[in-house]
Amino acid sequence: MTEEKNTNRVFDEADELYETVYEEMAEGDDPSVEDSDQLALDMETKNQQFEEDTEKALELLRNGDYFDTRTLLLNYNEVDIAEIFEDILDEVGLEKAIIAFRMLPKNVAVEVFSYLPGDDQVKIIDGITDKEIAFIMDEMDFDDKIDVLEELPANIVDKILDQTPREERRLINIFLNYPEDSAGSLMTPDYISLQETMTVGEALAHIKQQGMDSETVYTCYVKHGGRELEGIVSLSALVTADDDVLVSDLMHKDYVYVNVYDDQEEVAEVFKKYGFLAIPVVDNENRLVGIVTVDDIMEVIEEEATEDIERMGGIVGNEPDDEYLDIGVFRHVRNRLPWLLFMTVMLMITGTLIAQFEEVLSQVIILVAYLPLLMGTGGNTGTQAATLIIRGLSVDEIDLKDVAKILWKEFRVSIILGVILSAFNFLKILIIDGQPPLIGLTVAMSMILVIIFAKLLGGMLPMLAKKVGVDPALMATPMISSLTDMVSSCIYLLIASVLLGVAL
Repeated sequence: MTEEKNTNRVFDEADELYETVYEEMAEGDDPSVEDSDQLALDMETKNQQFEEDTEKALELLRNGDYFDTRTLLLNYNEVDIAEIFEDILDEVGLEKAIIAFRMLPKNVAVEVFSYLPGDDQVKIIDGITDKEIAFIMDEMDFDDKIDVLEELPANIVDKILDQTPREERRLINIFLNYPEDSAGSLMTPDYISLQETMTVGEALAHIKQQGMDSETVYTCYVKHGGRELEGIVSLSALVTADDDVLVSDLMHKDYVYVNVYDDQEEVAEVFKKYGFLAIPVVDNENRLVGIVTVDDIMEVIEEEATEDIERMGGIVGNEPDDEYLDIGVFRHVRNRLPWLLFMTVMLMITGTLIAQFEEVLSQVIILVAYLPLLMGTGGNTGTQAATLIIRGLSVDEIDLKDVAKILWKEFRVSIILGVILSAFNFLKILIIDGQPPLIGLTVAMSMILVIIFAKLLGGMLPMLAKKVGVDPALMATPMISSLTDMVSSCIYLLIASVLLGVAL
């Protein structure tokens, strides 16, 4: 009986607490909201302070106050210092930037260098001594070192490799020979490797010895005999097991891995699917050659997103890590010109088709006023559909086998949208424009057919591109707009000639 009373008392207290919290939230006193607002305010203040300190650092360097600049820079972490150095190189010049770089503590300078863009790294290397270059390369993580070497001119790479120990030079050459966008170009050989015959005590001792030089210690990779990957074991499993337990008893044999020649997009998909911090990379004989970590994949995802956005805008030829201001004017022209020429040709064809309906337009001149409306609506609705399909393909929400479902769904969507938009325009043409009902009916019917065509085209073209091995992003705005402009003008004028009884 006493236990029942205690239980009832606990529930009563819980109800009172809930009512109190509910009343506070109703009155707008939710502490989590206040904390969120304060956090946003603090972040804004920090960003503003960072901008002010960046300007201060630039001014100090212009005046030659190198020690004060060093003190100011060391208030920030390496990523922020690298961002400030980008502005220093652009606005103060290489000579003073090199002096400021040399005044940083060596371990900080190495980290700052690894976060600089490739072109800024080349500037720094051109301005420092061979001894300083060798130190930076020696202290950098292996995967960062490979990234830097891939961006540098061949003569500088040769100079760096000449000062690299023979075994490391051999390993670097192997990594540099992997295809540019493959898992091999992303991986690092700095990982914790265990033998299946080790005990937990031996494994932990090995991790303590090798951990500081490894990219990650959270997952260890168990080999069989030589380099063949047998399984993986987590650090948490090791530290919670008895010292005399064998590693082979703890490891998971159903591990996820990628091949050294897998495309980086496929590797990114594996990371997104499983949410791992690192994934082992094996060769064709299942020998472990390295691991890919999530920080490198984040860069890949950003590069692929940038590439897709540019292609959807009809821009080709840019490298994902190219910055807008660093690209020359003529290269901008070269990258944008192909699609603009294609669209110009398509619009010329559209103009030729419209010219075939000159008789219709000359007799009912008001038809010309609604032609841009139909062409624009077709382009917009088609682009909407294409954007959703391209996004679905990129995140594996849809596949080529879903083409029938996609077209059926887009057809139903287009019918509903077409009826709503055509009814709206029909009323507008009658009430506001004061045109005859037949003109409104011509525009309304044309709009329904144009939207149906555009939606089906927007749903089909990316799927077709995927089928033939072309990037679906190319089938976005430029292609959709050009085709829908051509077809919508023909649909409109054909319907006009029939409903208005005007001979072609």
